Amino acid sequence: MKFEDKPKKSVMKRIGILVAALALCVVAANAQVQLAVGIKGGPNFASLSTSSTLSKNYSNRTGFHAGAYVMLKFAKIGIQPEIIFSKQGQSFQFNSQNYNSNYDYINVPIMVKLYLAGGLNLQAGPQFGFLASSKGAVIDAVGNVSTGQDLKNLVKSSDVSVGVGLGWDLPFGLNITGRYNIGVSDINKYTGKPLPVQSSSFGSQQAKNQVIQISIGYRLFKIGS
Repeated sequence: MKFEDKPKKSVMKRIGILVAALALCVVAANAQVQLAVGIKGGPNFASLSTSSTLSKNYSNRTGFHAGAYVMLKFAKIGIQPEIIFSKQGQSFQFNSQNYNSNYDYINVPIMVKLYLAGGLNLQAGPQFGFLASSKGAVIDAVGNVSTGQDLKNLVKSSDVSVGVGLGWDLPFGLNITGRYNIGVSDINKYTGKPLPVQSSSFGSQQAKNQVIQISIGYRLFKIGS
């Protein structure tokens, strides 16, 4: 009896595996998955969150962002990784002079989108930034500009943020997004340390990127329904 049971169990196991495989195929065939690729860009309104006593003198720096995205949409859920060039930083006023810190990042946000009615969607997800360049500029009281100060030895080469936002997918492949990227990592290399001769407006205090982005995007193509 034992020798007869083994073949039966083997056959039943194979049948079970075959049924499970067929079930997965049916689910995959009926799943509504959409792949979309597009481009996007728009203005940035950037500043820094810092505990420096001089923070009251900070103001937003207006820049821009531009890049591309890929989106996988499963019914009402979308996953959208992007690669974005983003001009960030802040402006700082002291003794009748404006000090501009210009940080250029290559950002990689990975957003999860929850679709509501009419193409509206809520967005949230992490963003990983890589510093491409960091320059300082000084504008005096009569408008003379002094540029070219390299700040890379003061600013960390990477950044982590959390993005939250609201989007609207329009007809003909257009989409509009408002997003707030909240820095969670300190970009100051000298937090709590003695400053070098070349100082910065955030001193030895923590500094975190804060960026509001308004994007207009265009879907180049899509695959799936």
